[in-house]
Amino acid sequence: MHTDSRVPFEPTAEANLRFRSDASVTDHTLPPVDQALLSAQAAIDRKALRHYRLERIRQQLRESDYGGILLADPINIRYATDTNNLGLWVMHSPSRYVFIATDGPVVLFEFSSSRHNSEHVETIDEIRPAIPWVYFLAGPRVEEKARQWAQEVAALMDRFSGHNRRLAVDRCDPWGAEKLKASGLELFDAQPLMEQARVIKSAEEIASHRVSMAVCDLAIARMRASLVPGVTENQLWSILHGTNVAQGGEWAESRLLNSGPRTNPWFQDATDKVIEAGEMVCFDTDMVGPGGYLSDISRSFVCPGKPVTGQQRQLLDIATQQINHNVDLLRPGLSFREFAERCWPVPRQYEHNRYMMMLHGVGLVDEYPSVAYAVDFAEWGYDGVFEENMVVSVESFIGEQGGREGVKLEEQVLITARGAVKLSRTPLVDGER
Repeated sequence: MHTDSRVPFEPTAEANLRFRSDASVTDHTLPPVDQALLSAQAAIDRKALRHYRLERIRQQLRESDYGGILLADPINIRYATDTNNLGLWVMHSPSRYVFIATDGPVVLFEFSSSRHNSEHVETIDEIRPAIPWVYFLAGPRVEEKARQWAQEVAALMDRFSGHNRRLAVDRCDPWGAEKLKASGLELFDAQPLMEQARVIKSAEEIASHRVSMAVCDLAIARMRASLVPGVTENQLWSILHGTNVAQGGEWAESRLLNSGPRTNPWFQDATDKVIEAGEMVCFDTDMVGPGGYLSDISRSFVCPGKPVTGQQRQLLDIATQQINHNVDLLRPGLSFREFAERCWPVPRQYEHNRYMMMLHGVGLVDEYPSVAYAVDFAEWGYDGVFEENMVVSVESFIGEQGGREGVKLEEQVLITARGAVKLSRTPLVDGER
């Protein structure tokens, strides 16, 4: 129900009583669980997945002649160790980390009270208490704790990396970096290494992507069935999130769901706006599903109750042309620049509001590469080559500057020897239009 934001909401005693009494008995209000999806996720060989990902990192370390790598970014820790503790919290309060010697052990530094969460992972050789030095945990002892942290890392390099003092580091505040350098270590950016390690997916990772996307498709089907005049953007978005979590998924990278005039320009979060009959409804899933793998597709529906307009149909048709043309180009060996030059040309009237890139890599989250439009290559484009077993999402936003509505479409594909294979079974365009 849409509420007037100007009026404070105060639940009545009757409403409170109803909430308490309903909470214990209304199982039908819970997001349904698909047992087949849970079984498919459970069948994935996590040990094979972990060994593949760890070897990908070590291969990059050897090629760069680094003695080891220190990871504090939770996504990189997840890729390296297949562990996840306190999820989003550690993304803004980095306080657990992992050291991987190129030719030595994997040492996970974990909260003492939660080390049991990672003890089952066979690729982790040792779990030690973390020494967090964020101010929230260390307070005025930040300097002291940062010094202890750096000394322990340096000791690991001394023991397992010999005379190689070259350490790759992903997230490290300047004062921590200074203390590592003071111990005689040479520091290098770990993120290029990690992005290159993550770009080629194993069979187990591809299976994880397929399970995550099946959950995403299920959520979209439920959203489509619930799209009626009077539902709010937030209510519709909650179906995606609730379905994902109920099937073992994790979080959403954004809350991009808009309706009517809020669809153009793009990049607006869902609100309590009531969706009206005949309005365009656009969303980007950005869904981190079971096993930590991202399902990143976009769809645009017209809310039932009024016929689809000619303008809406045109926007949908043009966005569909862009997606299909660009997906058909993808193949191993094609360079990023070649792709940009052959891509579907955005009509002039839609150039101003076009999406920021043509495609991007997908793994645990958005990953390398990000491929620019040909006209943007001089400013921020870079070249590379598409390879087999890369997963990418192809983007489109079509909406005129000042236009009432726009259309957002996006398709996630696996690049195979024969070309791109779509991972989603949700039609690109609603068949009811």
